[in-house]
Amino acid sequence: MKTITKKVLVDQIAQRTGHKRVVAKQIIQEFLDQVIDEIADGNRLEFRDFGVFEVKHRAPRMAQNPKTLERVPVPAKRTVKFKAGRRMRECLETVKADAQTEVKTETQTTAPATVANARTAESKPQVHVNTGNAPAIIGSITREEAVASS
Repeated sequence: MKTITKKVLVDQIAQRTGHKRVVAKQIIQEFLDQVIDEIADGNRLEFRDFGVFEVKHRAPRMAQNPKTLERVPVPAKRTVKFKAGRRMRECLETVKADAQTEVKTETQTTAPATVANARTAESKPQVHVNTGNAPAIIGSITREEAVASS
């Protein structure tokens, strides 16, 4: 997963719309400023198929400092909640389904280990990671056997 910045979005939108980069940047910045202003005023913003931004009020509560175990009052505050719209949910579900299909395909096509005492192809290989000095077990062979056979 990579991070997409406002600069990258400005460049992509400018290229797709044929507008200059400066114009695209001004429009995007004005849009973001307007969203912030509306949220600050306590308004609910609804963009069909994209999602809904709304202000949620958190009640004051008592918390605990984990280091000192001292009880600390946490004041009430406002926060922003985002709920994904229909199109965004569908896109996320499609990506999730594609990722699960890829994982299943990779698992099914993986060849069994070529070490003489490796498990059969029907069983799932077990891999245990050991960070200590004790010999690690990979499937049913020791680390030294695995290194020697590779």
